[in-house]
Amino acid sequence: MQPTATVLVYSDNANTREQVRLAGGQRPASDVPPVRYIECATLPALLATLEERVVDVCVLDGETAPAGGMGVCKQIKDEIFECPPVLLLIGRPQDAWLATWSRAESVVSHPVDPVALAEALAGLLRENHQLAGA
Repeated sequence: MQPTATVLVYSDNANTREQVRLAGGQRPASDVPPVRYIECATLPALLATLEERVVDVCVLDGETAPAGGMGVCKQIKDEIFECPPVLLLIGRPQDAWLATWSRAESVVSHPVDPVALAEALAGLLRENHQLAGA
């Protein structure tokens, strides 16, 4: 049985969560494991999931309200031991500096570009897999 990677998708918008799932697909690249998605619409659900499960990558929507993905990213980087890498969806290119502040490993503009998201997700899964194997 082939191992799978777990990707947590955080957004208060069901359409955004669906766009991420569809763009990433079952396997964002041939050299990464198949992906299983967990969706969270609220900060408490996201925090509980990170406490209860092993997550390989988090995809956080910077436009989520009331707890936006950038602030959530900063919070989990500060509070969760061995926090998974984060792919942050940003609404404006000018927000890229905030993504740096939040310590996100990767950034993709919103609305979701399927190619860019799949490439960024695959890159984070590769890095995470290499670190786990080291």
